[in-house]
Amino acid sequence: MGSVVVLSKANASLNWCVNALLPRYPPSPPIISHLSSTPRLFRSLLSTKRFSTMDASKASALNEMPLGIDETTEEEYASQSRLLQEFHSISSIDKAWIKPGSGNGSQATFSFSQPNLLANKMRKFILSSHILKESSNSVNFQWGPFPVEMTGVSVIVPSPSGAKLLVVRNPENDSPCQFEIWGPAQVEKEFHIPQSVHGSVYADGWFQGISWNSDETLIAYVAEEPSPSKPTFTCQGYKKGSSTDKDVGNWKGQGDWMEDWGETYAGKRQPALFVINVNSGETRAVKGIEKRLSVGQVVWAPPISGSHQYLVFVGWSADTRKLGIKYCYNRPCALYAVKAPVHELEADGPEIKDSSTDGCPVVNLTQSISSAFFPRFSPDGKLLLFLSAKSSVDSGAHSATDSLHKIDWPVDGVPCSSAEVVDVIPVVMCADDGCFPGLYCSSFLTNPWLSDGCTMIISSFWGSCQVILSVNVLSGQVSRISPTDSNFSWDVLSLDGDNIVAVSSSPVDVPHIKYGLLDDKESKSTAWNWLDVPSPTNECSEKVKSLLSSLKFSILKIPVRDVSDSLTKGARKPFEATFVSSKTKRSDPLVVVLHGGPHSVYLASFSKSLAFLSSNGFSLLHVNYRGSLGFGEEALQSLPGKVGSQDVNDVLVAIDHVIDLGLASPSKIAVLGGSHGGFLTTHLIGQAPEKFAAACAKNPVCNLALMVGTSDIPDWCYLEAFGSEGKSIYSEAPSAEDLALFHSKSPISHISKVKTPTLFLLGAKDLRVPISTGLQYARALKEKGVAVKVIVFPNDIHPIDRPQSDFESFLNIGVWFKKYLF
Repeated sequence: MGSVVVLSKANASLNWCVNALLPRYPPSPPIISHLSSTPRLFRSLLSTKRFSTMDASKASALNEMPLGIDETTEEEYASQSRLLQEFHSISSIDKAWIKPGSGNGSQATFSFSQPNLLANKMRKFILSSHILKESSNSVNFQWGPFPVEMTGVSVIVPSPSGAKLLVVRNPENDSPCQFEIWGPAQVEKEFHIPQSVHGSVYADGWFQGISWNSDETLIAYVAEEPSPSKPTFTCQGYKKGSSTDKDVGNWKGQGDWMEDWGETYAGKRQPALFVINVNSGETRAVKGIEKRLSVGQVVWAPPISGSHQYLVFVGWSADTRKLGIKYCYNRPCALYAVKAPVHELEADGPEIKDSSTDGCPVVNLTQSISSAFFPRFSPDGKLLLFLSAKSSVDSGAHSATDSLHKIDWPVDGVPCSSAEVVDVIPVVMCADDGCFPGLYCSSFLTNPWLSDGCTMIISSFWGSCQVILSVNVLSGQVSRISPTDSNFSWDVLSLDGDNIVAVSSSPVDVPHIKYGLLDDKESKSTAWNWLDVPSPTNECSEKVKSLLSSLKFSILKIPVRDVSDSLTKGARKPFEATFVSSKTKRSDPLVVVLHGGPHSVYLASFSKSLAFLSSNGFSLLHVNYRGSLGFGEEALQSLPGKVGSQDVNDVLVAIDHVIDLGLASPSKIAVLGGSHGGFLTTHLIGQAPEKFAAACAKNPVCNLALMVGTSDIPDWCYLEAFGSEGKSIYSEAPSAEDLALFHSKSPISHISKVKTPTLFLLGAKDLRVPISTGLQYARALKEKGVAVKVIVFPNDIHPIDRPQSDFESFLNIGVWFKKYLF
């Protein structure tokens, strides 16, 4: 067994990232008391006892209860909010960066996030550690004394050598975008890029792309293009010519409407490509890219002596309409190469010059494949690797099984469009039991390579778990290197040379940092030794520890009922469900939790909100019905055209399975789901009206006939309702026959049978499943006398995940389910 030693004394030499940020930000304020950290409604509820000595008039005002809440319910809210706060305050581990040090040491910086309820934002902070590798199976982590909050920081990106750090601060108004270049102890350069050059830098994880060049003098990045000029009007009417001058005697008109990429991108301008000189601050837009292309994920091509340097980026075209792109991998995209603006060495450093006059067009590198993203060059610069969602693009499913590909990069560094695209990991249609089910990646590390130059380390879904894989890009060999005997989910954070820094969690275990070492590098063994890394972030309150220690979980295999010969082999295989329950009680009330998508997955990983529910006296059943990610392409593609039937039946089979095992009482079952999970929730209470004592639907799809004309993804409605045919018949103007089929596939077609008390949580700014579909269904239930509670979050979009909204949502879910299940 290996060992990890955590030194209690702080290293005098903190990581460069912490040193860089520390002078800019004061220490975080003391943790605010529980009462003042709750949303306004529940803060007022909890305040009544605290101020009982106030004068009678004030006490009377404080004791007024919110509409519809009696004294018993108020006590329930107060009790559950205290429990929820215990879980809500747990921080999440987001990223890590490793800076190699001398000898066996290295410096690590970890990025964390924690809800800030009062500010209604996520608080971002970093914590450093010195890593000392003493032997092949022992490592010491020496943590810095305190985390440092990154106030106002949008994104940070270390340079390849770790000697510099880019800090970007996006404006919240028309102010300039702020770039800071940090050294080991101070800001070395600071630049303010005006809105006339570009808007905010993309930091969304999708279009986002920030890349240092090899000599760390230039940074390529993606930002919003400048605002287009708009017409000017005066009291006498239209004013000729455009002007940016602000004058009390005129006003700006709206101009032409500019379409955006839908959900989460409302109001965001077209992503465009820029290069900044880190010495002078000179910034140039990269010329020659067609207006129809939205760009993202830029990387520098390997430098070739005597040759012009190129940038490689992902381009999404939009010839007619920009359909919603968030969570939608079925949008065609390709890798492109373009000449970087020329930088010539002057006395004060490189000077950027426009390269558009060279007449070199943008080169499409992946014309033979419908999807290409996450470009990564091999360490020797000979190969360009990329991920593809071609199975998603070609089928129309919003997400499906990925594939990994490569092209040879030209030795002269001049890209061409005729490069052969070679499969590294093809799409897996149906895997044998226990074998690799296919690739399902949501991100790549910036540097995913081991020192052999041909092995990538990536995270991927494997059934109901996330695992860490090693991929040999020359042979295509895929190995699962996170523990195969673990039902925990694992995610790679960073590489420390040939070692791995990862995070592991389960539904009943908070995230823990792990350190992975190859058992025997000399013998080329593929066995990895995973060491526990005690860290300050592993800590949570004693109450949470006690509650989680009383829970257990298991991943159940659920046989498919009524298997027909028309089903593919993959669609006939059992699906999975994760069951979370008390270690002592036999059958707590059951909450069935359903993921959205439908082509998504519930991972066996830690969720603060769901851990709150399972600690609140409920057993949880997370159903990964057929159509979920992580189980092969045949199982996934079995669902389109059968939504509202196959997925509904899978959920009912899973419920009956746990009842038959004696794990749940048939009279105490609730159902919870959002988006397509809300579609299933409202279908289930209509198709099985006697089965559920309570329900909660977050931004549910209740009426496809209404949604198709208002959503940012109307093509989703066609694909899921019609199946593979839906991609070809999709139209912005549905026929009467189309609308009739949409209605027949929708939960609203079963509304006459519903009797289950239902809580609706709706985001008023949701572009994916607009609020109208949920309100229509809720009003129809009220009309027939069903118990309904509706909460609308006026500033939330589809996920309803802003801290205050998330807190209020799950507090109401807990109270609602307690009311009807206990």
